[in-house]
Amino acid sequence: MNSSTTMQAAPAEGELCEIDLGIGGMTCASCVGRVERALRKQPGVVEATVNLATETARITASPGDAALAARLKRAIRDAGYEPRAMDSDVNPDADRLLGVPRDAWPVLLAALLSAPLALPMVGDLFGRHWMLPAWAQFVLATPVQFVLGAHFYRAAWHALKARTGNMELLVSIGTTAGWALSTWLWWRAEAGEMVHLYYEGSAVVITLVMLGKWLEARAKRQTTEAIRALQALRPEKARLLPDGVKRTETIEVAVEELLPGDVIQILAGERFAADGEVVEGQTQADESMLTGEAMPVNKAPGDAVTGGSLNGEGVVTVRVRASGAQSVLAHIIALVQDAQAGKAPVQRLVDRVAAVFVPVVLVIALITWIGWTVVGAAPADALLHAVAVLVIACPCALGLATPAAIMAGTGVAARHGILIRDAQALEIAHRIDTVAFDKTGTLTEGHPRLLSWQVAPGLDEAAVLSSAASLQADSAHPLARAVVQAAQARGLTWSSAREVQSVTGRGVRGEVQGETLLLGSLKWMESLELTLGALQAAADAALAQGASVSVLARDKGPVLAVLAFGDEPKAGASEAIAGLRAQGLRLALVSGDNRPAAEAMAQRLGLRAEAGEVIAEVLPGDKAAVIRQLQQGGHVVAMVGDGVNDAPALAAADVGLAMGHTDGASADVAMHAAGITLMRGEPLLVAAALDISRRTVGKIRQNLFWAFFYNVAGIPLAALGFLNPVVAGAAMALSSVSVMSNALLLKRWRP
Repeated sequence: MNSSTTMQAAPAEGELCEIDLGIGGMTCASCVGRVERALRKQPGVVEATVNLATETARITASPGDAALAARLKRAIRDAGYEPRAMDSDVNPDADRLLGVPRDAWPVLLAALLSAPLALPMVGDLFGRHWMLPAWAQFVLATPVQFVLGAHFYRAAWHALKARTGNMELLVSIGTTAGWALSTWLWWRAEAGEMVHLYYEGSAVVITLVMLGKWLEARAKRQTTEAIRALQALRPEKARLLPDGVKRTETIEVAVEELLPGDVIQILAGERFAADGEVVEGQTQADESMLTGEAMPVNKAPGDAVTGGSLNGEGVVTVRVRASGAQSVLAHIIALVQDAQAGKAPVQRLVDRVAAVFVPVVLVIALITWIGWTVVGAAPADALLHAVAVLVIACPCALGLATPAAIMAGTGVAARHGILIRDAQALEIAHRIDTVAFDKTGTLTEGHPRLLSWQVAPGLDEAAVLSSAASLQADSAHPLARAVVQAAQARGLTWSSAREVQSVTGRGVRGEVQGETLLLGSLKWMESLELTLGALQAAADAALAQGASVSVLARDKGPVLAVLAFGDEPKAGASEAIAGLRAQGLRLALVSGDNRPAAEAMAQRLGLRAEAGEVIAEVLPGDKAAVIRQLQQGGHVVAMVGDGVNDAPALAAADVGLAMGHTDGASADVAMHAAGITLMRGEPLLVAAALDISRRTVGKIRQNLFWAFFYNVAGIPLAALGFLNPVVAGAAMALSSVSVMSNALLLKRWRP
């Protein structure tokens, strides 16, 4: 993308739109506040959130203003910063001059000029006292101060014009004071007099700040590796096969040109260019970068493939289902970007502190200078103590503490198939004390089989099963598919049902061969006052064995058959339950199945019905009410479901965890219904998602502690004269680098 602006899809009338902008030149939390204020002043802007770690802004605004993006960029520029491209493929390390990264040259030059000034300080440690001539110190320090450090003055000037403060203002005032003091002492000295100058302090401070910012920028690039790695999965070209109408030969087209229904060819070792379905050939797909699944997945005709996954050794043709912005990969990238662009609730406290931080520091520095002067210190010493206060108090680390940890945490989670939708979900997830699970498709395979069917006396079993298949032929419900598969296995045929109606949470009604039939739950039949009669014993036996029971009946009776379905627990489901229980979490199974079937499956999974961990016979629309009841009991609740029929419950929970699927439609539902999406349907990932949340929040707290610690401890030490400006500059640079380095430790996390 070469534009500096990314605008979301055109909103419907009355909706708000979102605009993403890149911003260059921000250095501290004060910069964030200044840019946000400048953006919020623009007409039509509802909200603006700026992220220091990603150096981006997300603006929510009223649609319809064609010049809004241009005005936002101008506002950023007028605030003293540079609007820039959102997605830049330029790698600063690859742009080299004489073998050195080009962005490192200013730091290297500053270090070369400052080194001779700092050497006498090293000699003092060993009892060797010597000093460069004053003119030599001036010649070395001045380019560092006013040429290599010019950007500090530009940013400080913009801050003053905006009547605010930032890191550059503190550094500029402090180092300029040191340079000016040295120059004044040199000019007033008698001929041949050796006076103590402080050029080395100002030059070394600027060099250390530049070095810290360069290291910080490198660390920032590491925190965005997850997004860059996902973006690198998108192929640029696709091999489009002829359609026999408009095209008679295979051609290469840009992936953006692919349309649903196109048939493309994927060679061995290539990445799938779009989401689709295999129509010819067999292969294996490496989906590890999308789902975290380490083992290749077999693909045969009829199987779904996901754009961006890596084809194995087979050559396959694929019918495109979705490409571009509608693909699963695009949704994943957008989700990770949204999470990293968002602002955690705790960051708002930091923003309030940063808004008053610089003015307070300036006052403390002034008090320090006055205080030392009052107690009789030499004017030069009083000024140096004030300079040390200004330098060590720069609020760089405060602005990076939270976003750096969020970027690292969401990035490593995405690499392992855990997509965190926003920073708020991340922050809440670590407080979860209750986890509620859907059953079918979440803790079980979601592929129930028709175990048995018992028909009323005098009826033909095959005819009854054919009638049931007619009702279920066009349904995607797992139980419906089980009926159809059972009929197919027996070689039965069936006619199409007419006027089929789905009764949510109960079953279906339709007309088969001239008569209206019902197929649904026991509870539905009871509400219709239909009795099982001779089939009651078969239903009771199936329930006792933990099967799910459905009933086929004519409208207004009689009952024609009882059908028993069974499902199997997912691999790792029992281990996941045991692991969560070991962490002290409350557990609940929320199922629409009848109680005997739900309790039988719960027993296999390790859930305790006697402890109230099974909530059965719950309609899909009522699951949200169950979640709210748990919340009313004072619990912070996570709901784990398949992201489709559990969407209301996922939205009602404090944090919803959706078991995603690799086909576009269900993945889209999952990602929008829940705060966290698990790209692999593995229950063990639930504990992993809660774990990375706890670890990320832990890093945020550690970072904020150290960011405040540097200032709370450093400012008094500098004011009392225990830190000189050089040590203060080193400590300030170290604060930002240490915060970024601590956040990057999250990259070592494994589920």
